[in-house]
Amino acid sequence: MNRSGSKGRQSKFDKASASDSRNGVDPTFDASSRSTWEILRRVAVYLRPYRLMAFGTVACAVLSLLSSFAFPRLTQFIIDEVIRGGQTRLLAPAIAALGVAFLLRDLFNSLRIRLNNTFEQNVIFDMRRDVYSHLQRLPVNYFDQRASGDLMTRVIEDVNAVERVLIDGTEQGTVAVLSVVGVLVVLFYTNASLAVMALIPLPLLAGGALAYTLTAHHRYQRQRRAASAMNALLMDNLRGIRQIKLFGRESHEDDRFAQRADDLRQGTLCIMRVWALYSPAMAFFASLGSGLVLWYGGRQVLAGRMSMGELVGFLLYLSLFYDPIGRLHGLNQMLQAARAAGERVFDILDAAVERPQPRSPHACHHPVRGEVTYDQVSFGYGAGRQVLHGISLRARPGEMVALVGPTGAGKSSVVNLLPAFYEPTDGRIAIDGQDISRLSLTELRGLISVVSQEPFLFNGTVRENILYGKLTATEDEFLSVARAANCHDFICHLPDGYHSRVGERGVKLSVGEKQRISIARALLKNAPILILDEATASVDTATEKLIQEALERLMENRTSFVIAHRLSTIQRADQILVMRQGRFIEQGTHQELVARNGLYARLARIQLTLPVEAHFTELS
Repeated sequence: MNRSGSKGRQSKFDKASASDSRNGVDPTFDASSRSTWEILRRVAVYLRPYRLMAFGTVACAVLSLLSSFAFPRLTQFIIDEVIRGGQTRLLAPAIAALGVAFLLRDLFNSLRIRLNNTFEQNVIFDMRRDVYSHLQRLPVNYFDQRASGDLMTRVIEDVNAVERVLIDGTEQGTVAVLSVVGVLVVLFYTNASLAVMALIPLPLLAGGALAYTLTAHHRYQRQRRAASAMNALLMDNLRGIRQIKLFGRESHEDDRFAQRADDLRQGTLCIMRVWALYSPAMAFFASLGSGLVLWYGGRQVLAGRMSMGELVGFLLYLSLFYDPIGRLHGLNQMLQAARAAGERVFDILDAAVERPQPRSPHACHHPVRGEVTYDQVSFGYGAGRQVLHGISLRARPGEMVALVGPTGAGKSSVVNLLPAFYEPTDGRIAIDGQDISRLSLTELRGLISVVSQEPFLFNGTVRENILYGKLTATEDEFLSVARAANCHDFICHLPDGYHSRVGERGVKLSVGEKQRISIARALLKNAPILILDEATASVDTATEKLIQEALERLMENRTSFVIAHRLSTIQRADQILVMRQGRFIEQGTHQELVARNGLYARLARIQLTLPVEAHFTELS
């Protein structure tokens, strides 16, 4: 199968970002923003690589249907010619012909099921891969405003709902329409007056379908939002299970989940209640047609104007007429569910991706020296939330630059702009004199390693987490960085050594062990620029010593930005930048800042071993 077709489609989804949501589920989504036709048109893109498979599925369904047409005609023949005509010798051939018709019907149906399942899974794979690929290219602030559980629901459940209407709609819808048209022709050819009687309930069927379609969308939207809200809460609680137990909030969380689950139950019941009225009503209207045909046809038989076999054959054809109409009603329900799910899927695909690839990207000259400059850089997270105000700095190659200041001063915002997790609202950032906005994100982020206060480990083995820094690393490189990060010894004592699984977010390891693995990963990446966000926090003194030794090896010959809350970790910094309210208020080495007798000096005189942040809060 061609699995590359979706790559060419990605550019179609790089549009304006969808509205944000405080809790990951958007309660203000405009239900009229995407029509059913638009959803179907966009989903149909995924059928194009599998045209032949779609044609084969429909063809098998049509051939199976045509085989079914033999049953009413042969039944009429057996009643009129064999039974009433007394031609016993024709009974066996007629039954044999009927058996062949049934065999062909079920053979083509078996082929249809196999083709349809393959077709369905291929389309699911392509669509889900596109959604996930697009998620990977969205900016960090997109994920800041959405719950992971909601996004997971969209990638898994909503994609399934969207493709179902496409696959089943293509096959069942096409076959149902052909069945209705084909049987209608046969009915009028067989007996026009009876065919007219059969069509009397058609306005009622059409009116019911229209009423259901016009009112269904908001019900399915409510259900999908409720499902996302429940999944988002579930994922949040699973991640915070230790906090839940620590504070004894099991009953509280049980009540919260019950509320979300009840919202989903009520949303689903709302859909089912309407369907419980709609579906039987449509079946009743169809039965009226059969009753009218039986009444009128019975009178024709009694009057001698029609044979019993003709009436029975007509009634069997009539079942082939109303059965696809019933399937169309089912497809209408599926279509409304797919529309609600499709809006949520395309909310992701229409969200604006991170900074696009520059038209003429400039590559950094290698080897990269690691000089970093900020020139009058300002940044805010939104209207009225300005965080940085025209800051400027210059980090020479190999220098260690420390950022200190109270919470909310803007330290993390400064370093988050360097790998372009966020874009500055004003000013310029450059590496070796090259504006980072003219570099591709792949090259830019390849120049930067990050070791954060809360290291993230994937739910895999220790080896897999370290190799994430360089997937093609040799065994010598791998073991070298493990030793340099002071993690080789403790890894060797794990049950399966480097093949030990770390659990979700590294839960099976201590904070210090996770930190050293993340340092090994950064060492393996071997980027010329390093960002350390309080990498020695929350560990004991012995572990801090091991981490500090590993960090010193990591910072060697690299330009380093260190966010620190302890003076002991930054006294050797080449530059210390003191921040307050998004501005640098002091700048210099430890000795220079102490000599100036400013805020930093007052801090240094308090206690070098206490957290900087606490004292900045006291002194500011």
